[in-house]
Amino acid sequence: MSIPSLLSSATRRFILSCPASRSSVTRNMSSKRQMDHLERTANNYRQDGLYPAQVCGIMNESETVKRVRVAVHPDFSFKAGQWVDLFIPDVETVGGFSMCSSPGLLQREGVVELAVKHAKHPPAHWIHTGCALGSRVAMRVGGDFFFDPSPSDPSVDLLLVAGGVGINPLYSILLHTIDLLHLNRASGGRDYNIGSAHLCYSAKNTQELLFKSSVIKACQEFPDKFSCDFHVTQQSTDVDPHLQPFVNRRRITKEELHAHVDPQRTLCYLCGPPPMIEAISQTLMDLSLPKDRILFEKWW
Repeated sequence: MSIPSLLSSATRRFILSCPASRSSVTRNMSSKRQMDHLERTANNYRQDGLYPAQVCGIMNESETVKRVRVAVHPDFSFKAGQWVDLFIPDVETVGGFSMCSSPGLLQREGVVELAVKHAKHPPAHWIHTGCALGSRVAMRVGGDFFFDPSPSDPSVDLLLVAGGVGINPLYSILLHTIDLLHLNRASGGRDYNIGSAHLCYSAKNTQELLFKSSVIKACQEFPDKFSCDFHVTQQSTDVDPHLQPFVNRRRITKEELHAHVDPQRTLCYLCGPPPMIEAISQTLMDLSLPKDRILFEKWW
C-alpha cells in the first residue's frame, strides 16, 4: 500500500515537542499525582527515530475499546510485544500504547494496529473522540518486553497471561508466533524451532475479551501448538455457546498455571494491572519457574 507522506513542518513540530533526555526523571511511586507514560518508562529502551504516521482504519473492538490501524513510515520497525510513544497534534500528553499487531503485518502491509480502551487520559480520549481516518500522528517504538526468537534459538513453550487490555502485547506475540509457524510450514520445518503457546486471559466479561475469535481460530488451526483459557469475573449474561468450551467464570488459578509450567521450557509473558502481575508472578515462582523466565509489563 502507499504510505501517505506527512508535511515536513508537522514532523519537525513533533520532534521539537519530544524531550531530548529522560535520564533525570524521578520515578516516585508514592506521589499522589499519577505518573504519565514517559515518566513510567523513562528507564526503558527507546528507539531514536520518531516517525510520521497516518490513521487508515478505525473499528470498535468492544463497547469500550477502539482498534486503530496506522500507516507508518517505511523505516518504522518493532518487535512483537513492544509499545509506541504516540504524539498527537494539539494534545500535550504523550500516549503510550502497546501494538496489538505483528511485525509480519507491518512487513506485508506497512501498517500497525493499536487497541485503546476509553479513558479520560488525553491520548486515549482523543482516540475515542477525535481520531478519524487521515488523522496524522507521530510514533516512536520502545520497550524491553518482546518476543523475537532467532532461527537458531532452542524452542520454548510460551505461557501468556493477560488481564484486560493487557492482552495487546501478548496478542502481538501470539500473532508473531503464528507468522513463524507459517514460515516453518513453507520451509518444511527448517526455519524456526517453535514450541507451544498457552494463553490465560482474564476480563470482566466475554464482551471485553478482545481478539477472542482470532485466538480461538489460531487454536483450531494449530491444535498441537496453541491452547487458551478465557476467564470472566463479572459475567452477568449467558456465555455464547461457541465460547463456552474456552470460558471459565473465575479468576486464573494456581492449578491452571501449574498445568502449563515446565521450569526448563516455559517462558512466561505477563501483562495487566500491577496487583495481578505481582500475584501471578509470585504464584509462578512458587511453582518453581525461575524469575528470569517471568517477563512482565504493568499498565496503569
